[in-house]
Amino acid sequence: MEFHSITDNVFYFQGAVNIGYVRFSNREGMLIDAGLEEQAMKKVLKTLKNKELPLTHLFLTHAHADHYGGAAYLQGQHKVYTIAPKFEVAILHEPMLEPLYLFHGVNPIQEWRNKFLEGKPVKVDLILEEAGEVIVENAHFQTVDLPGHSYHQFGIMVEDILFAADAYFGVEVIHKHGIPYIVDAKQTMESLDKIKSLPCAGAVPGHGRFEINYLPTIEENIQVHRQIELLLFSLVIQEKEGLTIEQLVTKACDEKGITIRNVPSFMLFRTAVTAYLTKLIQEDRVNLIVRDNQLVVESSSV
Repeated sequence: MEFHSITDNVFYFQGAVNIGYVRFSNREGMLIDAGLEEQAMKKVLKTLKNKELPLTHLFLTHAHADHYGGAAYLQGQHKVYTIAPKFEVAILHEPMLEPLYLFHGVNPIQEWRNKFLEGKPVKVDLILEEAGEVIVENAHFQTVDLPGHSYHQFGIMVEDILFAADAYFGVEVIHKHGIPYIVDAKQTMESLDKIKSLPCAGAVPGHGRFEINYLPTIEENIQVHRQIELLLFSLVIQEKEGLTIEQLVTKACDEKGITIRNVPSFMLFRTAVTAYLTKLIQEDRVNLIVRDNQLVVESSSV
């Protein structure tokens, strides 16, 4: 995990999951997200201590375990004023909600409750109902509503630097995923368009590198989402009788060269594929119906 300076007061830890840091004063500083687990947070705390950087606040952009998994350890070591957007807070308080919704409300067995899907509970001091200016003592920053990857994900702008969370990914990362995880394709595209219009001097994705000229990366993300949407639509219209969602997941992953190795991974891909389908349904391009006791996706022109 590498510690990079962006401005005199804005930094980020670059790793598999990026963690931002903002120094508000000699006595106040804030982490943006907390990484996947305790080990990542230990490295962060060691670096901040060595560089004599203060830590008083924590902002959690969204409730996916890779972004909040280290928060419980942090709260056990430091008194940090924790801030997060509404709805995401429900999952931070009750982390089993994530595997619960991925498995359609079924009480998840232990195998499905791993650290990638369920972190430890987090105490949240300030719940943000809507995006905008946040002032807590000397901590002063702007939040931006960026849903799509998660239900109520917020980005942060401070000193004209955007911490975009998982609203977009670095180019290498988004292509590595094949089918990126989202919960709403329409909102994902709207959030990407919003980022393009923000007055930023640079941006940090949740996964990838800080870039001053980040717009080409945003455009690459948009193209990837459009290509996946087109792929799914083409797979559906090729089948006169339609496809079950499971069949569509399989065909889409085969087309993208993805090998699903376990049940939780299948459920993640199923959620993402269904998120793209909802956009196609909203646009009246496909229908979701029940046929022969199966949930089937078919072209709306059938």
